[in-house]
Amino acid sequence: MKVFVARDAAALAVGADRVAAAIAAEAEKRQQHVTLVRTGTRGMLWLEPLIEVATPEGRVGYGPVTPADVPSLFDAGFLEGRPHPRRAGQVEELPFFKRQTRLIFARAGLANPLSLSDYRILGGLHGLDRALTLGPEQIVAEVKRSGLRGRGGAGFPTGIKWESAARAQAARKYIVCNADEGDSGTFADRILMEGDPFTVIEGMLIAAIAVGATRGFIYIRSEYPHAIRAMASAIEIARREGILGPHAAGSNYAFDIEIRVGAGAYICGEETSLLESLEGKRGMVRAKPPLPVVSGLFGQPTVINNLVTFSSVPFILAQGGQAYADMGVGRSRGTMPVQLAGNVRHGGVFECAFGVTLGELVNEIGGGTASGRPVRAVQAGGPLGAYLPPALFDTPYDYEAFAAHEGLIGHGGLVVFDDTVNLARMARFAMEFCAHESCGKCTPCRIGSRRGVEVLDRILAGRDREQNIALLGELCETLRYGSLCALGGLVPYPVLSALKHFPEDFGLAVLPSVAAAV
Repeated sequence: MKVFVARDAAALAVGADRVAAAIAAEAEKRQQHVTLVRTGTRGMLWLEPLIEVATPEGRVGYGPVTPADVPSLFDAGFLEGRPHPRRAGQVEELPFFKRQTRLIFARAGLANPLSLSDYRILGGLHGLDRALTLGPEQIVAEVKRSGLRGRGGAGFPTGIKWESAARAQAARKYIVCNADEGDSGTFADRILMEGDPFTVIEGMLIAAIAVGATRGFIYIRSEYPHAIRAMASAIEIARREGILGPHAAGSNYAFDIEIRVGAGAYICGEETSLLESLEGKRGMVRAKPPLPVVSGLFGQPTVINNLVTFSSVPFILAQGGQAYADMGVGRSRGTMPVQLAGNVRHGGVFECAFGVTLGELVNEIGGGTASGRPVRAVQAGGPLGAYLPPALFDTPYDYEAFAAHEGLIGHGGLVVFDDTVNLARMARFAMEFCAHESCGKCTPCRIGSRRGVEVLDRILAGRDREQNIALLGELCETLRYGSLCALGGLVPYPVLSALKHFPEDFGLAVLPSVAAAV
């Protein structure tokens, strides 16, 4: 009998290893044969540790399980999927799971993430196989047809980026995967690396064939030790099995991947700062142009994409660009792994096509707040994303709809707050965060964010509120249009959205017209 227990960081943090050990010990004690399979998480983090049992009707889940629950699970006959207070039901029939469209996370949680044979059985490498028959130009054409946009925040069309790199003439080209997942409320990169690392490798290899690159790097934040180990093991297996190397996947293309670990600087999530760090330099923003596709890593043409972007590519090549483009709305095509975090009842990864509303994500899928209090705000797009009130919950989840409300999709994080939050203090945190994480290269970000903290302190203290709010608006305008990169350029989003939608937290009955106009 197979029992599946996740071994990703989220599950381990709440005792998954202890639960697995307890199941093995109890099975031995009762002389019952149990095969423990350690998988990635299914993404329903409020149920971890979640254990699943293979039954003729499908996989039945129990969770959250503690070691103390294990004897009673055996007593109840959980190996046959029988009732128990911890029984959640058939996992793929749970509302949170059933409403998803899982393309990127299709294999996450299903099998041993470091079994290449399991990866093949579950549909892995089909995209690579087709890519090898198509050749570089047709690969790029399929990605362009799909409408895939960068999932790291900027939303730039991936096919256009790849096409530019393919046209660049150089002795060597690089593929760089940005897995420096630093936004608050985001964890899709980590879950994918720990739960399905081969899909990252496959996506990068397809990109390498498309643009003529021979070397790849995955830049992972140091705070992800489990993901680093999982990716390193997967890369070694891929080399051993001939997927990577001088004749990648038995072809005439040469490609290999190396992992580099960041040192915890948020600014290195910005692509040019990341490239500086890869070169062994201090992570500081580069002025553009030239763009990385022309002069990137070590001055050579470089495709740098977010990990979720690369992981979307195997489906596109396997099923065709049009199949991907058929999902979504407007210019936002395909799926996005939305990460629900903060004060939310059902936190986790929910992959769906663009077009679902913000309210559906927070209230129906997320289940509202964990505290049971009313939702007051949701921050979308990381620590530099806008604070959106329930009045905007009818907003479709897509790039253009969010931009119309001065909001960001970003890396797909949604952080939920109940009615006890003070948004003026959260606005101050945004300025303080920028001041702390600034690389220091440009004056608006380096100095402006510090002045912003001071101005907000005066507002919070009730000193000349209207004059200081007007000054804050001018400062935000300078940061937005004068900063070299998005770190300083996006700080106005959380600050001004908090001021616009929650003026009472700033000690105002209504928002002064001078600030509302900014």
